[in-house]
Amino acid sequence: MSFLSFIRRNTSQTLGIYWVLVRITVPIAILTELLSRMGAVKAVAPAFAPVMNLIGLPPELGLAWLTGMLVGIWGAIPLVFTLIPVSSLSVADVTVFSALILFAHGLPIEQKIIQKAGPGMIATTVLRIVGGLLYAFMLHHVLSATGWLSYPVDPVWLPMSATPDWGDYAWGLAETMVWMLVILLVLSWGLEILKVTGLMEWMMKALSPVLRLAGIRGEAGHLTAIGLFLGISYGAGLLIREAQSGSVAPRQIFLSCVFMGFAHSVIEDTIVVMSLGANLHGVLTGRLVFAVAACAVIAALLRRLPDKAFFAQMFRMGTMEAARR
Repeated sequence: MSFLSFIRRNTSQTLGIYWVLVRITVPIAILTELLSRMGAVKAVAPAFAPVMNLIGLPPELGLAWLTGMLVGIWGAIPLVFTLIPVSSLSVADVTVFSALILFAHGLPIEQKIIQKAGPGMIATTVLRIVGGLLYAFMLHHVLSATGWLSYPVDPVWLPMSATPDWGDYAWGLAETMVWMLVILLVLSWGLEILKVTGLMEWMMKALSPVLRLAGIRGEAGHLTAIGLFLGISYGAGLLIREAQSGSVAPRQIFLSCVFMGFAHSVIEDTIVVMSLGANLHGVLTGRLVFAVAACAVIAALLRRLPDKAFFAQMFRMGTMEAARR
């Protein structure tokens, strides 16, 4: 394949992803703005108050959290500064919210991919949501106790802010979508450069000792590293193939998918939330430490779980057999 054809293919794939995001994000953003102006957001926000209070966030952000879980990060971030004025948020607030959506986003799509590899959808979905809430809770209390990151947030990229005029709002939404395209293209080509230069492979090998601490070994470790850097679609997608061949043990597949649920696509997703003002250590360093520690605990519990209970509640052998056929 010529270099020009390679560029054309990569750009075409990115534009395809972007078009899907546009069709999801724009209607949701407009609907959210309409509901906000009608007072519906204020009416619904109290329902999210108990959960948001646990992690020190305004209840209005619960709607963005729910959108992120159902649609994805790109569905959630344009809503943040529409629901809450940027002037009322601190770096700590944005970091805690970013951590929350980094754990659990795009669940209908990503969890379906994970399910195809064998792990039960309910078990892994609950672990992602509970893991995200637990990490956000811990992060909030650490930041509150230390006063770290308590200063006002200063986003590099302001996706959207509430405006009094629909014309201004439409212009702001258009600017947001243009910047979204720019960021996607930069990230897409950045990842390709890492692959071509061999840096991606080096990063995956360097991660192997860390994954062993989480109880993930052998080929499962390599595929987990792929998911960590490139996303669940790649990591769990390859695990589906390994699950069908029987070369990776079911418990290793389960652990790998749990780890990827806690931490995946760390390059792209981290850059996106940092552009909103999130702190690197809060959304990356701490999240990776939590993912390793949590998976180590889960691995220890799995070793005590009898096969009958594991295959009844955590892993569906029937899914793998159906995939083979």
